[in-house]
Amino acid sequence: MKALYDLPAPAKLNLFLHITGRRDDGYHLLQSVFMLIDWCDTLHIERRNDGQLSREDLTTPLPADDLVLRAARALQAFARPGQGAHIGVAKRVPAQAGMGGGSSDAATCLLALNRLWGLDLPLGKLEQIGLALGADVPFFLRGRNAWVEGIGEKITPIDLAPGRFCVVKPPEGIDTRGIFAAPDLERETPSAIIAGFAAKHGANENDKFEFGHNDLQPVAQRLCPAVTQAIEWLGSQGLKGRMTGSGSAVFAAMPQETHLAVAPEGWSVRQCGNMAVHPLAGWASSDIS
Repeated sequence: MKALYDLPAPAKLNLFLHITGRRDDGYHLLQSVFMLIDWCDTLHIERRNDGQLSREDLTTPLPADDLVLRAARALQAFARPGQGAHIGVAKRVPAQAGMGGGSSDAATCLLALNRLWGLDLPLGKLEQIGLALGADVPFFLRGRNAWVEGIGEKITPIDLAPGRFCVVKPPEGIDTRGIFAAPDLERETPSAIIAGFAAKHGANENDKFEFGHNDLQPVAQRLCPAVTQAIEWLGSQGLKGRMTGSGSAVFAAMPQETHLAVAPEGWSVRQCGNMAVHPLAGWASSDIS
């Protein structure tokens, strides 16, 4: 096998995000439901035999040393001498949006190179590599909608009802570190349980995606007024908006017949559906119980 083309790297939405505490090392403990959506980046990967790793930006210019190259380098430690890759990235998921685009790209890269280089590393090993790159990477490697806890490493697959969503990304982005460092960040939200989410999710068609809240949102709205503007714009369409992840993207469940007004110039607005599984799910042998 010499190449793998048209590899999807889907974004995610956090249906809610609660901060339940903080470890002694400073890492925040969270609870969230991560949901895959069909807003995707696309990777094209060709095998090189000179041991070099290169990246081609097919749409948006990326940082010189992004998560894709870092993932490839981390996996290359398990490869035979001379195994390299040229990676083309068609970036469509906005950066600094709280949608996990970079982490998803890294996960797709790990899954693809594991196959292209014939490494046959199990999913558990790929997760160890991925967690060192970013807390969201293991979720994308597993490829299922999930209840996520801890610092992102405790992942329980769940089933979600189909839905349509309006996702809005204003031009401004947010530095995640600034939000988590904020002294006014809520860090003691009581723990929830999956059964409580499941009961809410199945109870009412009109609010099945409205469990809980996002503890990061108040700080993000203070640091980035565009988050508030995006939520208010969704409200003007009759939609209940909330922020995903650390922002600045916001989203709302959307009835099928909704007709959206024209968004402000420079905003990215997309109507998305959720996905039951990642298109590359099963590309690594599972050793996860």
